[in-house]
Amino acid sequence: MDGNDIKSSGKCPVMHGGMTASGASVMDWWPNALNLDILHQHDSKTNPMGKDFDYREELKKLDVEALKQDLRALLTDSQDWWPADWGHYGAMFVRMSWHAAGSYRISDGRGGGGTGNQRFAPLNSWPDNSGTDKARRLLWPIKRKYGNKLSWADLIILAGTIAYEDMGLKTFGFSFGREDIWHPEKDVYWGSEKEWLAPSDSRYGSLDDPSTMENPLAAVQMGLIYVNPEGVNGQPDPLKTAAQMRETFSRMAMNDEETVALTAGGHTVGKTHGNGSAELLGDAPEGAGIEDQGLGWLNKSTRGIGRDQVVSGLEGAWTTNPTQWDNGFFEMLFNHEWELRKSPAGAWQWEPVDIREEDKPVDVEDPSIRRNPMMTDADMALKVDPGYREIALHFRDDPAYFSETFARAWFKLTHRDMGPKARYFGPDVPAEDLIWQDPIPAGNTGYDVAAVKARIDAAGLSIADMVATAWDSARTWRGSDMRGGANGARIRLAPQKDWEGNEPARLAKVLSVLEPIATETGASIADVIVLAGNLGIEKAAKAAGFDVTVPFAPGRGDATDAMTDADSFAPLEPLADGYRNWIKQNYVVSAEELLLDRTQLLGLTAAEMTVLVGGMRVLGTNHGGTRHGVFTDREGTLTTDFFANLTDMGNSWKPVDNGLYEIRDRKNDAVKWTATRVDLVFGSNSVLRSYAEVYAQDDNREKFVSDFIAAWTKVMNADRFDLA
Repeated sequence: MDGNDIKSSGKCPVMHGGMTASGASVMDWWPNALNLDILHQHDSKTNPMGKDFDYREELKKLDVEALKQDLRALLTDSQDWWPADWGHYGAMFVRMSWHAAGSYRISDGRGGGGTGNQRFAPLNSWPDNSGTDKARRLLWPIKRKYGNKLSWADLIILAGTIAYEDMGLKTFGFSFGREDIWHPEKDVYWGSEKEWLAPSDSRYGSLDDPSTMENPLAAVQMGLIYVNPEGVNGQPDPLKTAAQMRETFSRMAMNDEETVALTAGGHTVGKTHGNGSAELLGDAPEGAGIEDQGLGWLNKSTRGIGRDQVVSGLEGAWTTNPTQWDNGFFEMLFNHEWELRKSPAGAWQWEPVDIREEDKPVDVEDPSIRRNPMMTDADMALKVDPGYREIALHFRDDPAYFSETFARAWFKLTHRDMGPKARYFGPDVPAEDLIWQDPIPAGNTGYDVAAVKARIDAAGLSIADMVATAWDSARTWRGSDMRGGANGARIRLAPQKDWEGNEPARLAKVLSVLEPIATETGASIADVIVLAGNLGIEKAAKAAGFDVTVPFAPGRGDATDAMTDADSFAPLEPLADGYRNWIKQNYVVSAEELLLDRTQLLGLTAAEMTVLVGGMRVLGTNHGGTRHGVFTDREGTLTTDFFANLTDMGNSWKPVDNGLYEIRDRKNDAVKWTATRVDLVFGSNSVLRSYAEVYAQDDNREKFVSDFIAAWTKVMNADRFDLA
């Protein structure tokens, strides 16, 4: 046998594109290369269900009442491998649901419980999610039983909701409809720290001013869901913690009353776990041994279960009756004085100076033993912060109001990232329309679309104005939490009408033309805006020699100011839009990375991004009418000129300043065009250049028009759940 045989040489017989154990990639050789992975985050190749699988159709087969009964039975079916505290898993499931939903942040709509992402890294291995792996594994028999009719995402949230009901809370409602993802969302930015629970100083411009926390982050430290239970950077100070809570919860779309309700309601049931040494715990799920089968933080040295668990490191229950929904949290908080002590695991916590034996909660395994209750620094913040204290006292004195407020806040927490009510499904969907659901009235479909187009055409708006206005109306769409989009025409309302990226003066001019057309024809303003953009594209395509019709589906409605929570729409404001070649100011993040972020939120692929940018440039839709990237002398015509001239080797490319470049003729060095980084990345990045070259080919001009229209229509209809 050849002496270079694989077996004799000991070489691995597998070609490696990356080191799965170390996380290294072949692209690590070029750390500054634009990483397009975020656009392939939920590639269909990772989904085992196949393209014909329809979760909503499967949901119609689900026996909801049988599912609820199975969950209620599971709550008290204590398992030897992971016994239930006090014989009831309610608080454990609540925490799992809370931590799944609580990763949501309003800044970019990412996180939350809407996708089942808690099953994957990094969330499945965050220090703050210790124990949630056990809760999900306890649910596996139910997931196995109901199979495709029940997503993990729905089950994780439903389990906490049913747990609250079983412990005595009248919940506000529940919706099914969350579809599972099948791959880690590894490109979501959770912070720049390189170690878990690193001091939070790097997240803030000033630690004394929580409003300076880096966007889009919401949690105060890497690996936490919201704030550190021991205090700021682990140093107890309830007033400082209160300030961080207010900022963090506001970034989760919660006001002060909701913050107090959620904190108190979450701590009305269950306990913390810190009766042991954290040093005895094994690795988190993603780093655990193969024999651990996806479970993490296992204690293989001592008992490590029941009363001897270590999770957060704090130890104790908050209330006398931790498996009952009652007003015990506020009674415990306000009826005692509290002092700082250390848990057995060495964590800071607050314990009562003096407490009657009968007011203490019993041990989780032996009801003949009573244990001291405890409070976290966040709990004490509700007592010492003036604003929080007033709300907490109101809740203490009006338990019914507290229960109702919490039920609504829990519903909001667990449904915030599901988007409009049109996406809700099931028998327990509340009838009430809530302002945070961004309600939109039904639109008219009975008007004459051709007549409306004729009216728009006769109005004399430019192609650029029609296309740019429709784009600006639709580009707010975020697939992360199903918010924004053209439906509702909120571009004409505060705050969107005044956003710099929407060019308020130009927008007002266009709306002054389109709004009367809507009024006189019975079409919604939202439909007219989109129809005008479509008309502009059709005219530009015809000028390029292609007689096409852009698909259009009437039926959008018009929201009102009363239907719009203006404050919650502020985070949707674009700070950059590479499609219109605009950036509000220079950021640490490059303009091309901001383009990728916007593209991923819009649900577009890299190829769709490429064709849209090239088309928008030649249509003349640049913000402020700038000429950067307009590589054509036929502006307003839907040509492939952007790609043809970008890839033309008769040109040279030279930086000027402030992220701008000149494109010069190699023969005479004359400046032909100017460009931004966003323009030139389609020639410099190897993947994007391969797409650009497709559209630069002489035989793909018709394909370009067709692909542009398909991608455009996808954006215009992104929020049309009625078309699905």
